[in-house]
Amino acid sequence: MTLYQTTFENFNKSYMGSAAMAVIGQSCLGGAAAMYVLANGTSVFQMIQLAIIVLACIFVNTSILAQMKHKVVFNLLILSAFLSVTFILLNTFIL
Repeated sequence: MTLYQTTFENFNKSYMGSAAMAVIGQSCLGGAAAMYVLANGTSVFQMIQLAIIVLACIFVNTSILAQMKHKVVFNLLILSAFLSVTFILLNTFIL
């Protein structure tokens, strides 16, 4: 829990810069995840994965633009990054 708290404190201290970097970073990571998903075809399973990635990225961007609490933005950012990396690895090595 110390890593989470430390990272959140750093994120919270410089929120404006961190939020700007978060939008750029998670959008790029989400785009890469979408590319890896679509590289395996356009079946229903791939479209579900794509929808999950897109929604996760939209939630992060919306939470920043809606000026939600910093902790909500941070948690959504972690979730979005985790889902994107998971789908990249899933579509690279398993599918």
